[in-house]
Amino acid sequence: MGLALRKDTGRYTYADYRCWPEEERVELIDGVAWAMGPAPSRRHQEIVLEIARQIADALEGSPCRPYIAPFDVRLPQADEADEWVKTVVQPDIAVICDKSKLDEAGCRGAPDWIVEVLSPATVARDQITKRALYERAGVREYWIVHPSDRVVTIYLWENGVYGKPAIQELTETTAATILPGVIIDWARVMRED
Repeated sequence: MGLALRKDTGRYTYADYRCWPEEERVELIDGVAWAMGPAPSRRHQEIVLEIARQIADALEGSPCRPYIAPFDVRLPQADEADEWVKTVVQPDIAVICDKSKLDEAGCRGAPDWIVEVLSPATVARDQITKRALYERAGVREYWIVHPSDRVVTIYLWENGVYGKPAIQELTETTAATILPGVIIDWARVMRED
């Protein structure tokens, strides 16, 4: 990676992130740059697109909106100015219901719901690092879709922490807990033409 660490803190900020070339795709987690690697597989993108399509259709007419990567989600630790934010991620799908969190740069603050579809390069980061990050930030519902294992792991944020995850097979349907009426039809998601 052609990025130089800031000498004053040894960490990066959103101000640094905005200056990097587009071809250097990274996420910042607590000031540490994580390379996003090459573009996800075609199958990964088909899965993300179908889940996002179903979410968008179900949310038609509601204040909630789904966004797909690349879409910057800035997660400040307090009320620091954007330039000092040390965490910027690009979830596969982020659903935001509070329009005040949206601006031209993306989202500032915790989305209501995040869906990550696992890729071989992101398994540990999505299941460990990002799970802890999303819990700390207050993401109300976090789904990790495991296409090869054909399961979804669902975390719900209650009383400031994620409870025991629910694990379901990618068969039939799964309803989003925090957004009544949003139901994912796994047969449509997992079909291969």
